[in-house]
This record gives sequence, structure tokens and C-alpha cells, in this order.
Amino acid sequence: MLKTEISTSHSDTTGNAAQAIATFDAQSLALPGTPISPSQATIAKTPYIAPQAGSLSLEETAIAHQAWLYFQRNWNEQTGLVNSLDGVTSVTMSDQAVAIAALISARELKFVSGYEFEVKIGRMLQTLASLPLYKGELPNKVYNSQTLVPINYGQLEQKQEIGWSAIDIGRLAIWLKILGTKYPQFQQQTEAIWQHWQVQRLTKNGQLYGTTIINGKEQYHQEGRLGYENYAAFGLKLWGLPVKEALNYQSHVAFVNLYGKGVPYDERNHENSGANNYVVSEPYILDGIETGFQTVPKAYADRVLAAQEARYLTTKQLTALTADYIDRPPYFVYSSLFVNKEPWATITENLEKHHDLRFLSTKAAIGWHVLYNTAYTRQLFNFVQRNLMSNKGWYNGFYESIKQINQALTANNNGLILESLLYKSVGQPLIVWAGVKLTRGAANKIT
Repeated sequence: MLKTEISTSHSDTTGNAAQAIATFDAQSLALPGTPISPSQATIAKTPYIAPQAGSLSLEETAIAHQAWLYFQRNWNEQTGLVNSLDGVTSVTMSDQAVAIAALISARELKFVSGYEFEVKIGRMLQTLASLPLYKGELPNKVYNSQTLVPINYGQLEQKQEIGWSAIDIGRLAIWLKILGTKYPQFQQQTEAIWQHWQVQRLTKNGQLYGTTIINGKEQYHQEGRLGYENYAAFGLKLWGLPVKEALNYQSHVAFVNLYGKGVPYDERNHENSGANNYVVSEPYILDGIETGFQTVPKAYADRVLAAQEARYLTTKQLTALTADYIDRPPYFVYSSLFVNKEPWATITENLEKHHDLRFLSTKAAIGWHVLYNTAYTRQLFNFVQRNLMSNKGWYNGFYESIKQINQALTANNNGLILESLLYKSVGQPLIVWAGVKLTRGAANKIT
């Protein structure tokens, strides 16, 4: 049955089905939604460990090995940086974080030797320590991964400083901490990088702050919404930065019913704050596999997955939504459960709507399955395994409306697959596995 969903047909039947699903999606919305009980809306003292965690099956090892092909193709030997998109020499700090995750995964799964691991990591850390920083403060949002020139998105040759992202650097913070803790030979280098950057600029009044250039002028602004905000703040907290407000998962939370499931969302939307409040799978998956749900309650992730399963039960459309690159204009979309008061919307950062480009995400499908291992997540996993492999890694996903593969190949997709399977292999959240200690105000060590 899953195989038959792969089609390039644009028949009336396909169009009618898409319209029917759109009708169901619109009708699925109910506000206010069912909140999570106070007893569930807390973070467990013991980090979550997934069911069936342990050694990988042969098929899981093959999936991880296939994902590693992306990094073999896109590692720049001179700089140690990895292309965010296959064959395109640009990189963000978030994608370099996932490259660290991928290389650690490849080492632990024995795809690379200890010698190759040390050489590659050493080169990458040298580059991070010497990057030309935005205003001498923090890494620019994007670099040419070969020349190290700060650039804008999609503009590989023209030097342009466009600000920094606290969300991206927060993700990198987690992986620098994992790297330096698990492999002490690199700890001095990871700490030197962090001390070289002006990291105090990443927070203000306990919140995350980034910079953006608008009409030639720098805007210093609060950054992050529920999910990504909490995850990135956790990374900065590991390095001792004050992020109390950004870690508060209850201060702006509200609930919306989608197919009868009360999904948490951030009340700060584009209308009232100027920023989009996407509800997507990725931050919850990252939180689960890296921290064991120590940045938001696991109950939040439960609801995000449950709403997608409920949509499938109603529409028969497999659903695993998140943000990622696509293989056609506008090239990057947020396939959201809920954003700016609209259910099941696929939009760009600039509010362009592209609902016909909603896609089942490969990384979300595998990440959810590794964390939950349910009958529904097994269907997601099987669909990906059977249909979305390329000889360069794993494709980003499958467009549900036009029934075509999203043939974009990215570091984030393939890296998240690798770290999800590392998590399953070691049987622990990755900061626990690495032995990362928490800073003051929390337990001395995650156990």
C-alpha cells in the first residue's frame, strides 16, 4: 500500500483527494484546545529513554550508513565544514552542529576510524576558532564552507554580514559540549572557541537575542518560540549563560485542538510579535534524543505526534511535518501543524503560503520512530525506508499533494537520522551518554 503512494500523477482523483484533506484539516481546528494537566506539564527528573533502545538492527545500521554518504560527499577537507545542501558550498552554525553529531555517530557506529575522526574534528575546530565573526562578535548566520567568507543565504561569492542566530548557536553549543565532554582531547579547543566568541550578546533579560539586518540597519531582537527557543536555551545554559525566561515553557504556551488533540503552541505569533510561531516536529525530536525531554515536558511532544497520527487516521495521509529545504521554489518551507492561527499550514518565513508543497519529512519520520516505536511511527519508518533512499544519502521527504519525492539532500536531514540512530544504539539521551554536567541551579550531573 505504501509503495502505491509514490506517483507523479496529477489526475482529478489526486486533486479531489487533496481538496478533501484540506477540508478535513480546516475542520480539525478547535480553539481553545485541551490543556495538559499540571502533573504532566512538568519535566521529569529522570531523562526519558525510548522503548526498545539498544543495539541497532541490520536495517537500522544500513539506514545510518546511507545517511553518512551525504557527509562523505559534502565534507570540505580544507575547512572541516559541511555543506548545508548537497553540492552547495554554504553552511550555517546549526548545520555545522549536526555535522558534529553525524561525525560522532559515524565514529561510534564504526563507519570511520578513530584516526579519521580526530583529523576531521581537529580541522573543523581550528576553523571554528578562526572564523571571521560578525562585527568581531559571533558567527555570521551563513558562510561559504570552502572560503569561510560570511555570506547571505543563496549567495555564495559575495561577502555579506547578515547577523547571528542565537537558535543556531544554541544548537552548536550542545554539540560542542557533547564533543568536549565525551572526547576530552578536544575539550580545550571547544572551550577556547566559546571563550573567543562574545557569547554574552546571545542573551538579554534571560531571553535569547539575535541580530538581523533590515534596510541596512542592525536589529537586535528576541529570538525563538516554544520548542526551538527552549532547546537552544538549554544549550546556552550548559555553558553558563542566563536563559531563565527562554527556558520557561509555560510563560507563553496555549493549546489548540487539532483532530481532537490539544497541541501546545506559542501565543507570540506574527500578528502580535512580528515572528512566526511554527509548531513542527524537529525541536521535540531533538529534545528527546539529545536531552531526554529536559527542555519541555515530554507531554508536549506526545501531543505533537498524536495530532499527526490523528490526522492520518482521519485522512489516510501519513504525516510527519517539520521545516526543511525542498527541491523547488521557494526552496525552504515550514510544514507546520499550526502557525499564526492557521492549522496544517506550509509557509515561508515571509508568510508565503505553499500548502501544495507540504511534505512528509524523512528526519521527522525516523526521529519519531526511534523515540516512540509505535505502530504509527513504524508506518512512517517503513515508508521512508522503502521509498526515500538515494545513492547520496536520504531524500528530505515526500510531497503529499503532488505525490512526488522531495529530492533535496541536506546535512540536517541526514545528520538528524544519524544522531537518532546513535541515540537508539547507546540507549541514552546523548548528553547523558556523553556525561555532560549541568551548570549551577540544576543537578550536578544528569543521570
